[in-house]
Amino acid sequence: MRRELSLPLFWRVCLINGAVFALGTLVLVLSPATVSERTLWSEIVVLAIGLAVIFTLNGLLLRSILQPLDHLTGAMAAIDLRQPGRRLDETAAGPATPLVAGFNAMLERLEAESTTSTTRALHAQEAERQRIAQELHDEVGQSLTAVLLGLKQAVDAAPPEVAAELEQVRETTRTSLEEVRRISQRLRPGVLADLGLLNSLSSLASDLTARTAIPVTRGFLPGLPALAPEAELVVYRVAQEALTNVARHAHADNVELGLTRRGNILTLRVADDGVGGADATAGAGIQGMQERARMGGGRLQVRSRRGGGTEVLLDLPIDEATP
Repeated sequence: MRRELSLPLFWRVCLINGAVFALGTLVLVLSPATVSERTLWSEIVVLAIGLAVIFTLNGLLLRSILQPLDHLTGAMAAIDLRQPGRRLDETAAGPATPLVAGFNAMLERLEAESTTSTTRALHAQEAERQRIAQELHDEVGQSLTAVLLGLKQAVDAAPPEVAAELEQVRETTRTSLEEVRRISQRLRPGVLADLGLLNSLSSLASDLTARTAIPVTRGFLPGLPALAPEAELVVYRVAQEALTNVARHAHADNVELGLTRRGNILTLRVADDGVGGADATAGAGIQGMQERARMGGGRLQVRSRRGGGTEVLLDLPIDEATP
């Protein structure tokens, strides 16, 4: 970096003003201009012109120093940590290059710290989900199972008029047990370890169709690589949240779920033909998907489809050596 760029801004402004005033003084000393005891109008005009020249020259020089700072202020206001990777152009910063370089370095640190803290938070969230799912399965599930067995015995021993009412209670209890099991499965995607990613995504699609009657078209191209458990979890959770948003908000008639590979990029696509539109800041669900994408080193896009509906795209880098 050039030495003049390391000079503090305060001293640079002082040197510019000093140089302008020194130049004006030198011109007065060397020029034949004089000021009478009683100032003449012609002399006032000359002095006014000289003052205007000094003021203009000083303004132009200061503008070359301070204008890049105005541009830098506007660029800083447009930076969003939820969209990492954006940096200010150091080559076009001029005198503000040290400040731009420092700001870019600060962004690097903030993004690294944000990624680290987000990763820790998501890992803690997954651990808590597994704990809750285990308790639902072991405690609530077993209790409801015991209630079902007791109700069956009560139905067998009760008179017909009471048995009908007990059967309704038994059916309600069975429905509650199935719902507890579904919640437990959503909290802890055990199917990832048991069935693999593609079967787990198919299970999500089948669950959506069973709950909402919305058909899901699946497109999983062959030759997809085996992923690390962390990467599989990112893909699964993003697909789960995207399909949940479809069920809650889209009012869609059809949904498309696809997983493809282009080079070393794995792409998850969830698209619907509903009434929604792309609004990446609409809620915590989309922000959660973005955080999971960043945790895996990927990128998430949420955009509107032509003709209506929303499309969610997750691009996740994978090892090129993966078969």
